[in-house]
Amino acid sequence: MKNSIAQLFVRDLERLQTEIQLYHDASNLWKIDKDIQNTAGNLTTHLIGNLNHFIGAVLGNTGYIREREKEFNDTDIPRKQLLDQIDEVKEMIESTILKLTDNDLTTTYPIHIRKEGMTVEQFLIHLYGHLNYHLGQINYHRRLLDGC
Repeated sequence: MKNSIAQLFVRDLERLQTEIQLYHDASNLWKIDKDIQNTAGNLTTHLIGNLNHFIGAVLGNTGYIREREKEFNDTDIPRKQLLDQIDEVKEMIESTILKLTDNDLTTTYPIHIRKEGMTVEQFLIHLYGHLNYHLGQINYHRRLLDGC
């Protein structure tokens, strides 16, 4: 199971990189319009921070310190920097998840984001769904606000 989860995260983080590269005008990564509240750039930094925190820091003991407010407030981060940060997240996810044992996957995830607890395996699946939710938003953002 852990191999499949790691592969899916890497695959869809590569899809995120593709979405970012498909913007004709990189400045549109930071554009909002009407009811669109978050830029694609901020959604990307949010995903980077979220995965670095919940997988890297909590499961991999990377020492990552999350600054969630910055994920939604920083602007104009160069496209290349975003792509490089996603590469780093892909490497961290692979190394962290592949080190988990079968027993680790069945233990309770140490942070409860809802009332009920989840196993590490369930929480990884939850994080994967979160990644894809925002990946879909970024795809829509690009097609709507980048003119393609």
